[in-house]
Amino acid sequence: MRGLKVDRRVKGYGQIVHPLLVETAGGKQQVNCANTEGIFRIIQSIPSPKAEPFKRWLAKVGYERIQEIEDPELAMKRMRAIYKAKGYPDNWIEKRERGIAVREDLTDEWNKRGIREQKEYAILTAEISKATFGMTPSQYRKYKGLARENLRDHMNDLELILTMLGEATTTKITKDRDSRGFSKLKNDAGDGGAIAGRTRKDIEKTTGKKIMSEKNFLSISQNKNRIN
Repeated sequence: MRGLKVDRRVKGYGQIVHPLLVETAGGKQQVNCANTEGIFRIIQSIPSPKAEPFKRWLAKVGYERIQEIEDPELAMKRMRAIYKAKGYPDNWIEKRERGIAVREDLTDEWNKRGIREQKEYAILTAEISKATFGMTPSQYRKYKGLARENLRDHMNDLELILTMLGEATTTKITKDRDSRGFSKLKNDAGDGGAIAGRTRKDIEKTTGKKIMSEKNFLSISQNKNRIN
């Protein structure tokens, strides 16, 4: 969580800003920090005219979010525009969009069957990833040289397709078995991911090349045409 040093005079400071030990040139020091949501709240409370452009921007973003809730298709269009602006090719964007839909189907199914905690979603996702690629998402991010970035935004076509296969298969297995509860869903996740994993190995055996790539889109202007 990124922090920003702020002035104690901000109204409601105690509810928004919290002390955090930060490593500095002079050693660890306690600095008053706020997360992204807190920073936005602070900006909204600043009476200075200099803050008005930021307030207008926040109002615009808030309005757009309300529009997207009323019409989800707008969110998809804006997402596509953002990816295109970053330089992603159209065929990759289509797979990314489809992957989001597949993921939502899976998480909706998990929710219906008793999954509530974010930690449980993460564990189930890790089961699919381990069975598909031999790595958890955190290990995969490290493999690609990523920090906080979304892993799927840095996958190539086949990585995205195999991720979709693992998740779509897991959804089908769960429905067919009518699984309920974390333990059974975890077993389904492993089985669904294993099917995608076997597909990956078959492709690698036939082509003689690994599917998992260390390439990412961090320098998209340089490598967007080299991503398979």
